Amino acid sequence: MRQRHALIVGGGIAGAMTAMSLHKAGISSTVHEAYRTGADDAGAFLVLFHNGLEALRTVDAHRAVLDVSFPAERVEMLAHTGDSVGVRPVAGGGADDTGTLGPRTLRRATLYRALHDEAIRRGVTIEHGKRLVAADTAPDGRVTARFADGTCAEGDLLVGADGLHSVTRTLIDPGAPAPRHTGQITVCGYTPEVPPEAAPPPGTYRMIQGRRAFLGCTAAPDGEVWWFANTPGGELDREELATGTPAELDRWRDHVLALLSEDASPAAEIVRGSRGIVATNAYDMARTPVWHRASMVVLGDAAHAAAPNAAQGASMAIEDSVVLAKCLRDLPGVPEAFSRFESLRRNRVEAVVERSARLNDRVVPRPAEARKGPGRDDDSGSDWLLDYRIDWDAPVGDDAGARA
Repeated sequence: MRQRHALIVGGGIAGAMTAMSLHKAGISSTVHEAYRTGADDAGAFLVLFHNGLEALRTVDAHRAVLDVSFPAERVEMLAHTGDSVGVRPVAGGGADDTGTLGPRTLRRATLYRALHDEAIRRGVTIEHGKRLVAADTAPDGRVTARFADGTCAEGDLLVGADGLHSVTRTLIDPGAPAPRHTGQITVCGYTPEVPPEAAPPPGTYRMIQGRRAFLGCTAAPDGEVWWFANTPGGELDREELATGTPAELDRWRDHVLALLSEDASPAAEIVRGSRGIVATNAYDMARTPVWHRASMVVLGDAAHAAAPNAAQGASMAIEDSVVLAKCLRDLPGVPEAFSRFESLRRNRVEAVVERSARLNDRVVPRPAEARKGPGRDDDSGSDWLLDYRIDWDAPVGDDAGARA
């Protein structure tokens, strides 16, 4: 029987992970990346909680990430006065008696490189400079992808892992909703020298609720403090977000400092000495009505974008890739596999989008009625989020781990 071949559009974290998951399922693929060079959101950093790490372990890709990350063990909450309002273990922190992997912090670009290198090591082909512009499906289900450079590629299915501003999503459904700006600008920075009294202890995320902005920070093993600030603001274009020159970096540092200057917490001291900063718009998509058509499907941010507040975007994309590969492995038809994938994933990922939107209220308050979703008026626990597991060996129809 001929091996099926997938065209993966998008070479970020979701694309590389999808290629590895499909490889484990016996399906070959080629990753088509629009950009010629570069890393995924190079300046930002992220936390992979244990649901994302366990999904990586499902396809034996976790070691590559553990080697380039450091652990997060506890959270300390501070008020704008600088007073501590509590310390607790990070949900899932450390490794439990079953060997469950605890949360890890790393730069997004580092995760991108680790997954790319691992995918290539497994024989995955990644082609750069391939910006998707159109796709056609033949009566037999074969897909032809057409790229801006005039080239084409053919496969048995096409997976849109092309992110927030997905071309694949609009090809599947021209009426698909656009991402919604959340009224938040997320600013990340790196400060090499922070006074000991201001720096968080090793293994600790210090979360500071300021009067006008929210700041979280942690210390890398070399002592550098990595921080992010959720700041109110409207959508900005690429030039307005730029931090590449000294003047642009100073402007964004001053912007964050102005929001924190009235607080008595250590937040301003942490930001003041930053030597690297990146600013990004925060978006989400409450619901994407159509995930698949014929032999094309979207996953990750292309299907369900959450604001960064819950720190689950990368983990959701990693989970998606594993569940999709299982569905394609176990079900005879591509459309049937896509339908099963959506049924297993939609409730879970939309709940994450909603949870992130509620957390966004720390920066951009909304009316109380707008914060409520059906059956989700509170955040009474995160077991449903972090204890999610995928059993690779279980048939997809019996996979209790791949449920919301």
